[in-house]
Amino acid sequence: MPDELPIAYLTSVYARAGDTFIRREVEQLRRLGYVVHTFSIRRAGPEEVVSDGVRREQLRTEYLLEAGTRKLALAALKMAITRPGRFCEAVQVVCRSVPPGIAKRWPRQIAYLLEASYLAGRLELNRARHLHNHIGENSAVVAMLTSILTGIPYSMAIHGPGEFDRPTLLALDEKIRRAKFVATISEFTRSQLYRWCPLEDWRKIHVVHCGLDETFLSAPLLPSPGGKRFVNVGRLSEQKGQLLLVEAAALLQERGHDFELVIVGDGPLRAAIEQRIEQLSLGRRVRVTGFLSNQGVRDELLAARALVLPSFAEGLPVAIMEALALGRPVISTYIAGIPELVQPGINGWLVPPGAVAPLADAMAEALTADPSRLEAMGRAGAARVAERHDVRSEARKLIDLFECVKTDPFNQ
Repeated sequence: MPDELPIAYLTSVYARAGDTFIRREVEQLRRLGYVVHTFSIRRAGPEEVVSDGVRREQLRTEYLLEAGTRKLALAALKMAITRPGRFCEAVQVVCRSVPPGIAKRWPRQIAYLLEASYLAGRLELNRARHLHNHIGENSAVVAMLTSILTGIPYSMAIHGPGEFDRPTLLALDEKIRRAKFVATISEFTRSQLYRWCPLEDWRKIHVVHCGLDETFLSAPLLPSPGGKRFVNVGRLSEQKGQLLLVEAAALLQERGHDFELVIVGDGPLRAAIEQRIEQLSLGRRVRVTGFLSNQGVRDELLAARALVLPSFAEGLPVAIMEALALGRPVISTYIAGIPELVQPGINGWLVPPGAVAPLADAMAEALTADPSRLEAMGRAGAARVAERHDVRSEARKLIDLFECVKTDPFNQ
């Protein structure tokens, strides 16, 4: 049964277009009767408020930076006066978390301490019994310091790949050591944490997949559309590989294939991607939509022959789960947790990351595949997602971990 005391969630930026995996998890916990307070370091920009669901969740979320510098500083002063021992410990952790020679990180670390002091007061006011942080980067520092200041246990969900690019800079080992447990979204993600923490902390690390809700898992599988459209969904950044996807599209055009490519998302590389589309005379075939609502993404997936995601670095993309759940095969790369879900020849294609010709070959194969084959791949993909990524069963795993913390004799 749900505890009468609530759980707090913390992220760096929430809610926004790309965090459906967190919102589904929070919503499922609330359906099960748990009180979940959501906190975020800062608010997403208006361009990411793409649906009523995002807007509603923003209204329920408290933003630490919006408290203002004065309130944050007063909260830290109060902690220093009323809890000098805990405050000194937090300061020591801040000092250890800054790698030697990186002086420019000090203002940021001090800001984390101020934010943690303010959050500590908010958690105690709301009588939170546990703090769960998503993404092991900046907000995880705030969660760790908040736990030190209050004694409220904390945990983390690690997605990757950002945490694995700079584990020492992020003091990943310290965060894992102080966390009651760490949830990872794939076996690959768990293996990477094994690399960066002591053997005695391995027992804390558990796989809790990102989950889909019934709108995906119970949706009837629609036949593969007869068109020639591909869709790519994700942040427009180097690691997602969209620039090479545009190159693969040019190669398909040179080979005489008829196709369309829709790139859904936004990000720092949008201008470069649109410029390359123009340079390669692909404007008739390739378009960038910007951020779309959940329903907009769903509509684009259903209209596509296959999802194409040629990433260089990943955790395990939710877009892949959503495409497979809707009966659409996936073309992606042999990296991270993707092979745990995409099975070549069964529900999609996997190609080497960074290789344009194999990517174009897989897209050409999908273009020429018999509709019955695509539908069989879609059914296989939907079955695999239902087995591994049901938000109801994954939320239960998370609840079991929360309850184990509550009954831990060392958590008194």
